[in-house]
Amino acid sequence: MRVCPINPAKLHSSSRNDPLTERELRGVTRGNIAAAAIAGACAIAAICAVVAAVPRSASPYQKLAVFARVLSHVERSYVRDVDEGELITGAIKGMVRTLDPHSSYMSREEFEIIQADTRGNFAGVGLEVSIRDGFITVIAPISGSPAERAGMEPGDAIVSIEGASTLNMDLEHAVRLMRGEEGTTVTVTVRREGVEEPFDVSLEREIIQVESVSGELLAPGFPRIWIKGFQDGTASEVRDAIDGLSMEGGGLDGILLDLRRNPGGLVDEAVRVADLFLREGMITSTRGRGDVILNEYEAKARGTHYDVPVVALVDGGSASAAEIVAGALQDHGRAMIVGTRTFGKGSVQSLIPIQDGSGLKLTIALYYTPSGRSLQAEGVEPDILIESRKPPAPDEETAILNKMPPERELPGHLQSQKTGEGSEDDPEIEDLQLRVAFHVLRGLSRAKKARDGRGD
Repeated sequence: MRVCPINPAKLHSSSRNDPLTERELRGVTRGNIAAAAIAGACAIAAICAVVAAVPRSASPYQKLAVFARVLSHVERSYVRDVDEGELITGAIKGMVRTLDPHSSYMSREEFEIIQADTRGNFAGVGLEVSIRDGFITVIAPISGSPAERAGMEPGDAIVSIEGASTLNMDLEHAVRLMRGEEGTTVTVTVRREGVEEPFDVSLEREIIQVESVSGELLAPGFPRIWIKGFQDGTASEVRDAIDGLSMEGGGLDGILLDLRRNPGGLVDEAVRVADLFLREGMITSTRGRGDVILNEYEAKARGTHYDVPVVALVDGGSASAAEIVAGALQDHGRAMIVGTRTFGKGSVQSLIPIQDGSGLKLTIALYYTPSGRSLQAEGVEPDILIESRKPPAPDEETAILNKMPPERELPGHLQSQKTGEGSEDDPEIEDLQLRVAFHVLRGLSRAKKARDGRGD
């Protein structure tokens, strides 16, 4: 076994570059410098012997030696006293942050926060966020939350929280800053595409109850099922909503799945939702390091609405589990996808508790659609691209008209030639994306009825 040569003079060098030597010499009196030097030499020789047994390119000790040297310099020479524990924590956070935006090392408090999120009940402002271009970025506001009521939109960049810049801020730290006691407020500064200057938004914290599913009839036989997130029981809620609206509407001619502003959630529930519309085949798979398949999720025939036309509505706020559903239905030709490209969050994170109460959120795999497409950074491209459109700000003349009573309230107004409260064929839908999706769904339903009538 080779032993690294030791230069005794190095132990007394005025440059003091070797952290191991410094640790040996720290607190040593003049009377035992020789003994300390011998002990330090033996320690270095032992480490060198270990390193010599491992190929230099594969040895982690080389890089750890650099870390130890930097730590020694900081502890010895930094202008103020430092907390060694904080230095180590910061080093771990920095190491994990270099991996990807969704991997992070969390303190005990931060780890408790992220665990609370999975229970669907917490105090905050109701924002699902990620990191883009170094800033905290809104995936989607939670339905009915303070953030949604304040007009926060997918893609909004939160450039500061209470005046603290979010550039390169940890995701979990940003979430902790936005959490707080119910009834208190937090101010975030937002940069929005198309708006010249950043602007402040004041949000009042409240208990966020995450409602998973809601439904409505767009027209008899055409339910809209809005899935706002995937949590325990979401698939059952979707099935119940479809069955209830089917009975209310006198049948089921088509289903519109609204996945807009759905930031994701539990993958198992997303798989069960997709399974409601697929009789067989792959729903999604996860692949880890080396492209090794870790999990495959297959559809089962039982309880499937396999013969009903489906349209899925998506946008830039549709992420993660929502993209799994959209991608599976698209690949199997089971649904027409309408809207805009989804967020592109196709990675799998595992929560790993550490013995001191802290935790590690680590990306361990990527999701793939049945055809083998990766969702990561790509998202799902809709079959029919239709942007969300807001009505323009009223001009002076329009503003005057808006203050006047509508035509139907004016004395002697002409009656409409239509009978009833509205047209079954043309329900009033102000939401442009939803209106287009409904017309597509109705067209698919009519085409199916024509095929069934011909016996095709």
